[in-house]
Amino acid sequence: MIVLPHHAPGLRIGLFGGTFDPPHEAHVSATLLAMKKLRLDRVWWLVTPGNPLKDTRGLAPLAQRIAAARALTNHPRIDVTGFEAVINTRYTYDTISWLIERCPRVHFVWLMGADNLRSFHRWQRWRGIASRIPIAVVDRLGPSLYALAGVAGQALWRARVPESKAISLPKRKPPAWVYLHGLKSPLSSTALRAARQQERVAKG
Repeated sequence: MIVLPHHAPGLRIGLFGGTFDPPHEAHVSATLLAMKKLRLDRVWWLVTPGNPLKDTRGLAPLAQRIAAARALTNHPRIDVTGFEAVINTRYTYDTISWLIERCPRVHFVWLMGADNLRSFHRWQRWRGIASRIPIAVVDRLGPSLYALAGVAGQALWRARVPESKAISLPKRKPPAWVYLHGLKSPLSSTALRAARQQERVAKG
């Protein structure tokens, strides 16, 4: 039996997907920023078994990453789930389609960092994702300088919603997306994994 985090018709729920290896404070800050600016009722962290676009060798076990994410968040409106492994989806489009079919009256929003917007055109059926769910892109140090000029940023330019109207995003018909400013943390899971690996090597 698949148990989803709390949801109900009419709720505004953000979906924040990633490997979260490891989860860090910038993930939490991005979540809280989106929660505030989009007036989200809840945010689900979707801890994925593995990113199809990344080398998953050395990835910490799913259960370990879920436990670390739950310990870090400790927030009554942030739910950490690994249900993608249960429903056996590897791609965001399939996950979103599965959720929309089973929770038709929930107002879902996909949350991503600016670095993901830059590579969004490489995601499987990325245009389909944009046509099925509103998207909120959270600014990050560095990626914000070139993300908007990327393939997806340019292709979806006309669907962009002014940040001043971000609160309306969850109820907008896709394609619709907004760029949220305010997060300036330099933390990244990639850098933290590299540091972790270097520490292992140093210890021999």
